[in-house]
Amino acid sequence: MKRNNRTFISGRGAAFLLVMLSFLLTAEELIAQTTPLTDLVEIQHAQRKELIGYGLVTGLDRTGDRTISSRGAVFTVQSIANMLENFGINVDSDRLRTRNVAAVMVTASVGPYHAPGSEINVTVSSLGDASSLQGGVLLQTPLFDPSNDEVFAKAQGALIVGGITAEIPGARVSRNQTLTATIPGGGLVEGNNEHIHDTDQPLGLVLRDPNYTNARRIVETINETFDEDLAYVHHAGLVRVEWPEAFRDRGNMNIFTSIVLEQEIQVDTPARVVINERTGTIVAGGKIVIDDVMIAHGNIQVRTQVTPFVSQPQPFAGGETIAVPVPEVGISEESAQTLLLEPNTTVQELSGALNSLGLSPRDIISIFQAVEQAGAMRGKLIVM
Repeated sequence: MKRNNRTFISGRGAAFLLVMLSFLLTAEELIAQTTPLTDLVEIQHAQRKELIGYGLVTGLDRTGDRTISSRGAVFTVQSIANMLENFGINVDSDRLRTRNVAAVMVTASVGPYHAPGSEINVTVSSLGDASSLQGGVLLQTPLFDPSNDEVFAKAQGALIVGGITAEIPGARVSRNQTLTATIPGGGLVEGNNEHIHDTDQPLGLVLRDPNYTNARRIVETINETFDEDLAYVHHAGLVRVEWPEAFRDRGNMNIFTSIVLEQEIQVDTPARVVINERTGTIVAGGKIVIDDVMIAHGNIQVRTQVTPFVSQPQPFAGGETIAVPVPEVGISEESAQTLLLEPNTTVQELSGALNSLGLSPRDIISIFQAVEQAGAMRGKLIVM
């Protein structure tokens, strides 16, 4: 509803945990801010590969997968039996009784320039019904590319768990996640598809966050550095650079790529407000501006209760005393708190004004969403 060319917005909500981060930069700071291209782009056709593998974690203190009962992890029992068989030990899987082992999925990512022998970080996550991976050790696990089943690395090592779990019969306490762990440097690259530059194809720079302004600035910087029109914008997410005559052999092509990636540009940061409703977190970019808007906030409370009424007959009249419940309903509405914002209000000013009204974090999130729906926010609202 609009009144006097101003947008009227009403917000309601409940208590919600909020961390408000406002990165506000002045115009002078934005001009001075530069970022090297290596932080903005990837080399075309030199993407990272996502690897996955299935393995076993041992050494758990009775917090692994259950191997008995109808709810036990059958695949864990089979995996243990198969592993022991590889060591020449034949075990009847039906007789296995252990809670010190857990089946896990292992994931990692290998870059285009990871040579055999390079170490990579791996992430381990529980697949069965283990209660904690704390104190476990991952047995050697091959990691392969699901698209072609080619093994690129192997992972092994002690797990680092970011949480803790304590359990006794009838009670259990945990802090943070204990079913996901990491092994820094726990993966060893065994093979990789080496990326080789092709002189017949221009060097492609893929922007991690497509943006025409940033693509244009990249082109201008590269052409100015080499004093030659080598670069051009293919589209908002791709800049192509022709190879200079002096850099057309393989060694010099890598040097040319290094020189290009060291160049710095002034980054055009998109105006965004990111809201995570599950955690109550709001992250707002400094270029977000709020137009002329009026915000009204008020809560309606509905209360119901039952009051017992005792019905007692007159003396000597006979009958019996009974209690009759009498329902009561009451509605109260708080007076609206009104806030008027002038044009070009920043996110910092808006959040400060909302806090001055004593609003809950949930209310603030609802108001941000309503402001965006009303078209008064110059930026993009992203709800996670």
